[in-house]
Amino acid sequence: MSRILIRGGRILDPSCDRDEPGDLLIEDGRIAGAGRNLDARGAEVIEAAGAWIAPGLVDLHTHLREPGQEHKEDISSGGRAAVAGGFTAIACMANTEPVNDDPAMTDYILDRARQDSPARVYPVAAATRGLRGEVMTEMSALVSAGAVAFSDDGRAIMDSGVMRRVLSYSRLVDAPVIAHCEDCTLVGEGVVNEGPVSTALGLPGNPAVAEVVHVERDLLLAELTGAHLHVAHVSTAGAVAAIRRARERGVNVSAEVTPHHLTLTDEAALRYDTSAKVAPPLRSEVDRRAVREGLLDGTLDAIATDHAPHAVHEKDQEFTLAPPGMIGLETALPVVLDLVRSGELSPLELMRRLSTNPARILRRPGGRLAPGEPGDVVVIEPERRWTYDPAKGFSKSRNSPWAGLPLLGRAVATLVGGRLVYHADRGVLVP
Repeated sequence: MSRILIRGGRILDPSCDRDEPGDLLIEDGRIAGAGRNLDARGAEVIEAAGAWIAPGLVDLHTHLREPGQEHKEDISSGGRAAVAGGFTAIACMANTEPVNDDPAMTDYILDRARQDSPARVYPVAAATRGLRGEVMTEMSALVSAGAVAFSDDGRAIMDSGVMRRVLSYSRLVDAPVIAHCEDCTLVGEGVVNEGPVSTALGLPGNPAVAEVVHVERDLLLAELTGAHLHVAHVSTAGAVAAIRRARERGVNVSAEVTPHHLTLTDEAALRYDTSAKVAPPLRSEVDRRAVREGLLDGTLDAIATDHAPHAVHEKDQEFTLAPPGMIGLETALPVVLDLVRSGELSPLELMRRLSTNPARILRRPGGRLAPGEPGDVVVIEPERRWTYDPAKGFSKSRNSPWAGLPLLGRAVATLVGGRLVYHADRGVLVP
């Protein structure tokens, strides 16, 4: 019988509002108990003095690029970046080449993950064939193959009739629809938030209303169909207000926000740094404060990375031509720990938004430290100082606005299924 004892930390289990000092025991891949002075005989001991012991982080929104764009990322490198950031499970989007719109592709992703990823990988299948927003995918077959949700992320489903059908059929397979909400006719060629910064840069603007209009439409369709709508990467004050109103009238909606939309504004693009080019774009300070408040009051359920790797040569070109996206699996935790240091969220509530709520939204195990639950655990040193160097990280890509910056707080040990897969001083501990 394999035993691991994580000793002397601060146990944070949002599923039962547990926040107290103690040890955590894992036996044969599952949580066996938590408490003070647990028996360490025969166990591998991980010392956690001064650290948090929490359920492994769960990322609702990751781009792994495999198959078809392995020069940016693959399932192996993405899985390693995930566990280095404290994530034990990641949901990967369907905008691969070819698109994950067929059960055979879902099978392929899961098979590759079993072989090469230290993190659990949950495939998100395309909502429409080829991400074209025209013909629905075979949802039942995709769920049977292992898909956990449906999304055309990277593209908005502009046809309201198609979106209505997608939401209606998602109820039959009991899977959420993850919506990328941008009205393409309003976005146009916009590459940064429409406002003073876009004017100063002389770059085409992407107006906040493009997101708000689309969120409002999808909320109405979710209300009509009774389906579970999950709004991806919320970036505007108007979208937060719309989701809040929808919740009040009983719409089945959940939503996420990224670390970069919580902490950065469009002013990050003033140096024409293409690492700050994302979709939806970094918004105004008013929007940043609104999404932050939405996370605090529960309107936005979860923090998701939207980890979007691109090769150096793809980002190293003029702003209008560079693809949108930044990597974030290895930096998400220290970036959002600012919410704890500012006193806006307790450690327990931050873990709820990084682990328990995402697992609930995906309807997958995780986010709990109760006996019998999978031994997916992260040990976090909230005061550990380090400098992020993407060249020394595990992602294949380097497109991060936090490159070279000092960070505070880090995942120092990550366990998946009771197996230690990452240690900050030893690296990723799998072949």
